[in-house]
Amino acid sequence: MRNISLNKYIIEELLKHKEIIELEKVDNQNHYQDNNLVVCTEIGTPCHPRNLLRLLYSHIEQSGVSRIKFHDLRHTHASLLLLADVNIKIISERLGHASIRITLDTYAHLLPNMQKEAIKKLDTLFGE
Repeated sequence: MRNISLNKYIIEELLKHKEIIELEKVDNQNHYQDNNLVVCTEIGTPCHPRNLLRLLYSHIEQSGVSRIKFHDLRHTHASLLLLADVNIKIISERLGHASIRITLDTYAHLLPNMQKEAIKKLDTLFGE
């Protein structure tokens, strides 16, 4: 278990989702099982992973992007943070890795491009 920061958009979406869950609690009060879940069925029980995957694939299809596995969302998040020059320690903490070594070993394939970017930044600093 870990704490991570979320941006304003995600927080707003989670609050909207919470409102939906609260309405479902009222609508299904005789059958609702309050397990304090964020992702659950209309009666509060855990979602079957297959149904969640089906929903993900539906959203992917609607957006017109390439289909990925659920776990690839984690890798995409980490890759985008690396490419945005977020500190490796922060990325490691967000992913829940025990050390930055795990993060570096997993995402080392992204580092060659980052090396080129580092040189460009140094060139800028030295006025070249």
